[in-house]
Amino acid sequence: MGKIKDPQLFLLIKNFLLVYLPVQRKLSGNTVTTYRTVLNQFLAHVAGAEGIPVMAVTFDMVNAGSVNAYLDSLTGDRGLSSSTRNNRLAVLRAFVSYAAACRPEYISLSGELSAIKVRKSDRFAKVDYMTQKAVEALLKEPDTRTAIGLRDQMIMVMLYDTGARIQEALGIRLCDLRLDRTPTAQLFGKGRKIRTVPLMANTVGKLKNYISVFHKRESMLSEKPLFYVERKGQLQPICDDTVRIRIRKYADAAREKCGDVPETVYPHLWRHTRAMHLYQHGMDLTLISQWLGHASLETTLVYAHADTEAKRKAIEKAMGSGTGAPEDSSSYTIDDEDLLKQLYGL
Repeated sequence: MGKIKDPQLFLLIKNFLLVYLPVQRKLSGNTVTTYRTVLNQFLAHVAGAEGIPVMAVTFDMVNAGSVNAYLDSLTGDRGLSSSTRNNRLAVLRAFVSYAAACRPEYISLSGELSAIKVRKSDRFAKVDYMTQKAVEALLKEPDTRTAIGLRDQMIMVMLYDTGARIQEALGIRLCDLRLDRTPTAQLFGKGRKIRTVPLMANTVGKLKNYISVFHKRESMLSEKPLFYVERKGQLQPICDDTVRIRIRKYADAAREKCGDVPETVYPHLWRHTRAMHLYQHGMDLTLISQWLGHASLETTLVYAHADTEAKRKAIEKAMGSGTGAPEDSSSYTIDDEDLLKQLYGL
């Protein structure tokens, strides 16, 4: 292992993650994990751009330029939304503000990051989701005759069936599952909120098989993570970056067999996909909102808007132009937001 070039940087990161966030700010474990993931991604991005090991990254390399480059890579390579980009920026700002409070020489850096503009996001922006064919093609890709293939398929099944955020899915422990007559999974979401979601019969069958392989003779009351990796003889929750890499691999292979598989497939896409499929099959938006763990129904309305837009495009494609529509068709046009207000009283 190489030598750390800037010990002060990594000491500040350590204290930020292990003391400041969980002890002083009293943030939940899932939230701290999110902060850790963002910092890991950022350091890896800087190291890659500089052509150096992560341990050789110094505070001099943390600036508005490197932060902007990292954020741009999120919306490009990873296909993340503006809101997710803004959340990543908020994490980096929080860390630099903490560093500035500890070391006055970083105050100017805090000002640099404060000047980076957040991106406005349309609350009814386009929702990406997969077709049923794409879902089936992806789930067929892992080789379930191998342990890794079995694990990877199970992760994708759980992301889809529960509609969980990636950290919620990877945070599931054995004791959070109920596989009896009313199968459920307990998820720990944002703001320390806990919600229980139902599991479908097919998912339960796959879970029982997975548990028989990965948790032999383990009690269902165990607090061990459902999904894990073994490092130096110890079980640790699998990293979300590892899941992203594995999913992209399966998507690339599945796309050659099924044209419906999107160019970019990422964990949150499974959540959007499940919500859209439920909405298209008639599930009430209020139930979808509760199932997803949204703080308000307004957040869930994006799925209604997306489905309305899909229907509009389908009608236009079927009818074409010049099909006898009134000359002044604008008088019959209704805005999507107006439609949502009429339907849901907003």
